[in-house]
Amino acid sequence: MPDQPEFEPMPGAARAGHDAHAGHQALLAARDQEIQSLRQELEETNSGVLALYAELDVQAESLRQANELKSRFLAYMSHEFRTPIGAIQSIARILQDRMDGPLTEEQERQVNFIQTTAAELSDMVSDLLDLAKMEAGRIDVSPAWFDMVDLFSALRGMFKPVLTNPDLMLVFEEPVEIPKIYSDHRKLAQILRNFISNALKFTPRGEVRVSVQRSEGEMITFCVADTGIGIAPEFHHAMFQDYSQIDSPIQKRLRGTGLGLSLSKRLAEVLGGSVGMRSEPNKGSTFFVTIPLNTPDAATHA
Repeated sequence: MPDQPEFEPMPGAARAGHDAHAGHQALLAARDQEIQSLRQELEETNSGVLALYAELDVQAESLRQANELKSRFLAYMSHEFRTPIGAIQSIARILQDRMDGPLTEEQERQVNFIQTTAAELSDMVSDLLDLAKMEAGRIDVSPAWFDMVDLFSALRGMFKPVLTNPDLMLVFEEPVEIPKIYSDHRKLAQILRNFISNALKFTPRGEVRVSVQRSEGEMITFCVADTGIGIAPEFHHAMFQDYSQIDSPIQKRLRGTGLGLSLSKRLAEVLGGSVGMRSEPNKGSTFFVTIPLNTPDAATHA
């Protein structure tokens, strides 16, 4: 019987090379499977992100429409409220002027109460209407040159009828070396009216002082300082937010929308300026607004 050829084992170096090649192939296959898995996971993630973006777009459009409807509703209702409030104020003025005959002491007290309440409602309506205009982007700036003395004189006359507290004084410091300003004096007056009204509400006795001074960078700062109840530090950050009201016994007795300071902040920004405050409990508060001496587009209007 012929001899069978003997099996010659693979040399050690060749076997090692074969094993290394097989291991490398296995590693490549594992990595390829991992890449495929990651690619699939990434595609699923991308699909989820796209779906999320689409949902956010739908929600953003819904919020935009809701905000627009809210602004239109506020504007419509504000205009509708103005007519009856104006009628109440006119009738109250007729009674106060005794055009239909004299009033008893009690009747005069009641008519004054009606007039005061109607004025408060009118202020609330004005705040709501201004908020609607702000949110709709319909606030126009109408700058013109005006003098500080005239502005302070108008504000002094405006608040004279409401200064019925004998323990409280409203003081307007005489402007010193303040040039004419090119800005929207109506919006500036509205900011100062809000500051002064709040100061008078929360100052049972003492004074509310209105002043103006030059600031750095061709700016001008108006301050309304009072000797009132002051504001605790934990409320400072929220004072210029919508519907913000401090927690105090006086606040509970007073009506308001909580929009005055928020609107003041927005109006100041429209004028190219900013607002701020300093306050300590039982030591009074100072609210201030800083605006440019000339609005940014003053050169084109001068």
